[in-house]
Amino acid sequence: MNEQLTTAAGADPAGIWAAALGTGGVFVLLIVIVWQIAATWRARMLAAREDQYKALTDKYAQLLEDNVELHRRTLDELTQARQSIASMEKMMREVE
Repeated sequence: MNEQLTTAAGADPAGIWAAALGTGGVFVLLIVIVWQIAATWRARMLAAREDQYKALTDKYAQLLEDNVELHRRTLDELTQARQSIASMEKMMREVE
């Protein structure tokens, strides 16, 4: 029975072409599926990286605001210290 099937399939050129096109179509379909899965995975990775960059930017902005606040406090304290030193110098000059 197998001999009859192989000779029947080998004798029909349209069947050979149909099998070749079917097999090729399956391979093309698999390639497209794998390609789309890879493209989806890459897009998700890029989106995750973008989210990480946004989080890093927010953290940097917060740190910058904290740094500006610390700088302002330091300047205020330095100004108060200068005023205190100036008043002490004035008081010492008056005592002499």
